[in-house]
Amino acid sequence: MAKSIIIVASTLCFLSFFGSAYCRDRFFIEGSVYCDTCRTQFLTRVSEFMSGATVRVECKDTENGTLTFSKDAVTDRNGSYKVEVDGDHEEEVCEVKLIKSSREDCGEVDTASHLEQAAMISITSNNGIMSPIRTANPLGFLKKNRLPICSEVFQELGLLDDGSIEL
Repeated sequence: MAKSIIIVASTLCFLSFFGSAYCRDRFFIEGSVYCDTCRTQFLTRVSEFMSGATVRVECKDTENGTLTFSKDAVTDRNGSYKVEVDGDHEEEVCEVKLIKSSREDCGEVDTASHLEQAAMISITSNNGIMSPIRTANPLGFLKKNRLPICSEVFQELGLLDDGSIEL
């Protein structure tokens, strides 16, 4: 009887060790997509979260730029997405990119290099983060035409009507 208990306990310990090792290399990338209704490139009180938008998580080798991981996700009714990533990507550059809008009136992506709509993420367990969840910055598609209320929003934020900073 005592021998059986020892065997069962040893098996459970081995399985729990195997499970924790496996879980360490599984990550979950979470984030949100919004319609930038004022075309500011950041969230405002009148931004609208988008359901049905598509994003892509991509990782590339830092030395040669080879794509090592790519997976798409679609936002839920709250504009949120979640992507499961297996493996540690410490030696790679990983980011979330906007792929496809779900709205005709809000589908532009600013292509200026300094405004690229991508969120860099660290997908490794060697960065001091204990949780397997990585939260990406919100990403926004630009609305074709600003909402009329944007002038008021700019004023509240201390911005000029074109969205630039008041001096």
